[in-house]
Amino acid sequence: MNMPVLETGRLKIRPLSVDGDSDAMFINRLLNEPSFLQNIGDRGVHSLQDARAYLSKGPMASYAANGFGLCRIELKENGATAGMCGLVKRATLDDVDLGYALLPEYCGHGYAVEAGAAVLADAHSRLGLQRVVAITDPRNEGSIRVLERLGFHFEKRVRLTADDIELKLFAREAAR
Repeated sequence: MNMPVLETGRLKIRPLSVDGDSDAMFINRLLNEPSFLQNIGDRGVHSLQDARAYLSKGPMASYAANGFGLCRIELKENGATAGMCGLVKRATLDDVDLGYALLPEYCGHGYAVEAGAAVLADAHSRLGLQRVVAITDPRNEGSIRVLERLGFHFEKRVRLTADDIELKLFAREAAR
């Protein structure tokens, strides 16, 4: 299935690719940022080769299997990569969840809310999803604020694995 490129006033949200080094370099940097490691966790990506494997087994596999996945957020004004945003289907959650992460220099500019709103609109219109969830570390106040601005409401605490920390799960129903 072909993934669409989504556009907002300031952003282009496009599928990631394993072609060339650009996306692998971005993923290697993002997944090793202290904020990513603290709030999301270590994904074992420590080289370009690891980043390519992450892209192949994660976003690329999700595009093929589900018609959605994490995508690259680019600024329209200069093409700079700000982060990633998209939908993830986790085996341990009943619903599809919204995921996002920004490079530190792009936090606090509203990009996560803008990208998240575009991804949610696509989830409802193209994919027909009536409910989307999101999970976050309870200490990640910035992420909680983003979710609340996107219309998510706290629902319950969950663990993705038995040895994982307890996360906050937020839910959002499609407007009818």
